[in-house]
Amino acid sequence: MSFRAITGNRLRDGAVVFYNNDAGWVERLNDASLYEDKATAETILAAAKAQAEKERLAVDVYAIEVQVADGKRVPVTIRERIRSLGPTVRIDLGKQAAA
Repeated sequence: MSFRAITGNRLRDGAVVFYNNDAGWVERLNDASLYEDKATAETILAAAKAQAEKERLAVDVYAIEVQVADGKRVPVTIRERIRSLGPTVRIDLGKQAAA
């Protein structure tokens, strides 16, 4: 089953962030809100973009496709997998180092 999550880059440091309905912008995909319905995702995306712009929290805000496999959230595209884990040149840094 495919879901959508909302992502962007935190304005102050460029970190990849994800939108959570209750907590706002979070750093981990596992903490992001997921949307099954495309229309709901688009509505939330518009609100998240407006809030991010108004409060200067995140830039380049958009929706991504996510699948849940064995209880783990995995972005569908390679680009988004890389963004969700951090730099690829040093696996001792970024979010993959904590895993």
